[in-house]
Amino acid sequence: MLKLLKMLKTYKWFVSLVLILVFLQTLSQLYLPTLMADIVDKGIVNEDIAYIIKIGLFMLLVSVATMVTSVLASYFSAKVAVGFGRDLRKRVFTYVEKFSLQEFNKIGTASLITRTTNDINQIQQVLIMMLRMMITAPMMAIGGIIMAVSKDVKLSLVFVVVIPILMLTISLVAMKGMPLFKVMQKKLDRLNLVFREYLTGIRVIRSFNRDKYEIKRYDETNRDFMDTATKVNKLMASMMPIMMIILNFSTVAIIWFGSIRIDNGAMQVGDLMAFIQYGMQIMFSFIMVSIIFVMIPRAQVSATRINEVLDMELEIKDHKEPSETSAKYGYVTFDHVTFSYPGAEKPALVDITFEAKPGEVTAIIGGTGAGKSTLISLIPRFYDIDSGSILIDEVDVRKLSQEDLRKKIGLTPQKATLFTGTVAENIRYGKQEATEEDVKHAAAVAQATEFVSEMKEGFDSLITQGGSNVSGGQKQRLSIARTIVKKPEIYLLDDSFSALDFKTEAKLRKALSAEIKQATVFIVAQRVATVMDADRIIVLDEGEVAGIGTHKELMKTCDVYQEIVSTQLSEEESA
Repeated sequence: MLKLLKMLKTYKWFVSLVLILVFLQTLSQLYLPTLMADIVDKGIVNEDIAYIIKIGLFMLLVSVATMVTSVLASYFSAKVAVGFGRDLRKRVFTYVEKFSLQEFNKIGTASLITRTTNDINQIQQVLIMMLRMMITAPMMAIGGIIMAVSKDVKLSLVFVVVIPILMLTISLVAMKGMPLFKVMQKKLDRLNLVFREYLTGIRVIRSFNRDKYEIKRYDETNRDFMDTATKVNKLMASMMPIMMIILNFSTVAIIWFGSIRIDNGAMQVGDLMAFIQYGMQIMFSFIMVSIIFVMIPRAQVSATRINEVLDMELEIKDHKEPSETSAKYGYVTFDHVTFSYPGAEKPALVDITFEAKPGEVTAIIGGTGAGKSTLISLIPRFYDIDSGSILIDEVDVRKLSQEDLRKKIGLTPQKATLFTGTVAENIRYGKQEATEEDVKHAAAVAQATEFVSEMKEGFDSLITQGGSNVSGGQKQRLSIARTIVKKPEIYLLDDSFSALDFKTEAKLRKALSAEIKQATVFIVAQRVATVMDADRIIVLDEGEVAGIGTHKELMKTCDVYQEIVSTQLSEEESA
C-alpha cells in the first residue's frame, strides 16, 4: 500500500492543500465547544445579552469557516484520489502491455480485469478516506484530549480507560478481517472468470443446451462469494455498535463524574458541556479510525494484488543495448531451435533448423499439436526459446528491440480478432497512416470488398465487440486485410484460411501472391491444397521436423507428409 502511495508525489501540492484545510477545519471544530462554554458560564450566568450575541456571532463565523474548509478539503481529496486511481490504472495497463504470453497465463485474464478495476477502486476509496479521516482523526483526538485536560484534569482520566478499549477493539477486528478480505478478492476473481466464460462461450453453451448448468455454476460461485462477503461484513458491522456502546458509556461516565465535580464547585456547567463535546470529538475520531480500519485491510489486499502485477518479472525484455538490423530484408533463420512451454513435460519444438528468404513462401503443416502455431509464435518473440537462435536479417531476435522486431512482421493469428469500430478502422489497425485507397486495396486482395460493399455503410459499417456481427470467414478476411495494409517484411499467416471455402481461398492466395512477391511468407495450414505450391514445406510431427522440401520432394521422401496427403487428396490431385 505504502509503495503505491509513493505515486502521490505527483499531487504533493494538492495533498499539502488538503492537509492545511483539514488542520483549519479541526482547529475551528475544537474551538467551538470553548465558545459554547463561554456563552453558558459568562453570558447566560451573568445575563449579559451583548456578550451572548457577540460570542454567538463569532461561533457562527467559526461554523461557516468549518463548513467551507470541510467542503474544500473533500473536493481536493476527491480530486487527488480520482487522479491517483487514473494514474495507477494507466501504469498497470502500460505494464501489462509489456507482458509476454507467459505472464498472462500466470495471472489470468479475469484476475487482471479485477485488479485493474475493482482493486484500484478499493485503493481509490480508501485514499479519499485517508486524506479526510486519517488526517482529521489523530488531530481531532490529540486536540480534543488537550482541550479536555485544559478544562478538567481529573475528569480526563475517563479517557485513560476508554481509549485502550477502543484501540484493542479496532485491532482485533482488523486482524480477523485481513485474511477474509484476501479470500474474498480471490473469489471475486473466480466470479469474474465464470461470468466471462459464459459471455464469450454463449454460442457453445446454447448449442449444447447447457444454460441451466451454467446458471447453476454461476449461482454456486456467486453464493460462495456472498458467504465470504457476508462473513466479512458481519465482522466489520459489529465494530460500529461496539464503538457506539463505548461512546455512550463514556458520555454517561463523563456526566456522572462531572456532575459530582460541579456539585463540589470544582467545575462549571459550561465547562462540563464543553468537556462532553470534546469527549464526543475524541470518541468520534476513534470511530473514524475504526471506519478506516474496516476499509484498509481490503485495500491492503488490493494493493498487494496490484503490486504482484507491477512487480512481476518480465520473461521477455529488450536487450540492454539493442542491435540494429542489417541491410538485408526479410531473412529468417532458425538455427537448432528448441522450445518448451513452462511446466511442460517435454519440449514443444526440438532442434528446428531452416532458412526462409524474401520472395519465398514457407508452409508449415502437421498434425494437431505438432507445434505449427508455436513455431510461428517464436518469430515475433511471443516466447523466448530454450536453446539455439532465431535470426531476422542476420540478427538474433533477442538482441532486437521488440518494437523494431514487430515492425517487420505482419501476423494474422489462428483466432481472428476484430475490435469495436468501423471496418476501415479495423483494417487500418495494421497501419494507422494508411490512406483510404490503401484500405480498399487491402480489402480487395483479401477478398473482403464484396461483403463489405453489401454492408449498409460499407467501410464505415460498425464491427461489434469481437466481430460478433460478421461470420468466421469474414473475420479472417478482414484480419488478413489488416496484415496486408501494413506491408511488412515478413508475413505470418497462422491457419488464416481455415474458415474460407476453396474457391475464395484460391482467389485470395492468387491475389496475395502478386501482392507479397518481395516479402517472406509463412503459412500455417491444415489443408494440403493450401501449401502445395509453397517454395518450402516444413512437416512437423510431435515438435520435430519430419521433412523439409517442395510438395514433389516430400511425396517421395516424407512418410508423414504422404499420410496427410492421402487423407485429403486423391492420387490425381496429389500428383
